[in-house]
Amino acid sequence: MSYQDPLWKLRHALAGVALALVLAVLAAAFAGRVLGDLFVGSYGARVAFYGALLLYVVVGAGVLFAKVAQHETRPLSAGRVALWFASLWLWPVLLFARRGGAGPGPGPGQP
Repeated sequence: MSYQDPLWKLRHALAGVALALVLAVLAAAFAGRVLGDLFVGSYGARVAFYGALLLYVVVGAGVLFAKVAQHETRPLSAGRVALWFASLWLWPVLLFARRGGAGPGPGPGQP
């Protein structure tokens, strides 16, 4: 294996996001079923909730992978997969919290 290969460097992030996405798809299916039955009670509602949740986690996977993949260097573990899984569901909070705190502060000598 070439250690200069970009995919080799991203192997931990790729494996982590892939496993977390598989778990998130299963969780979205379960949540879509529960929410569809709770609010409307029809098959169409279950499909709509599942589709919306599925879109949410797939977009989250793309955003998270683009933002943090190059920084992911620790080996894959159950804890890392759990962190990726939680991040897939909380990605807007993580994205906006980082963007809000990343602004430049006052320079030296400025109040």
